Amino acid sequence: MTTEIAFASRYDLRVKLVRDVLKENTKLSDTACQALAVQLLHTMDTIPEQMR
Repeated sequence: MTTEIAFASRYDLRVKLVRDVLKENTKLSDTACQALAVQLLHTMDTIPEQMR
């Protein structure tokens, strides 16, 4: 019996988390939530650590 395990990077997991929060709390489409999640994470990742 073999099982396939799909690899998900930490970044992918973070995008999914943000996307799910956006989907639950807005009326945006799945595509819009995905795009906004990527933009939000990129913005947060570029903020210097001392300012976070």
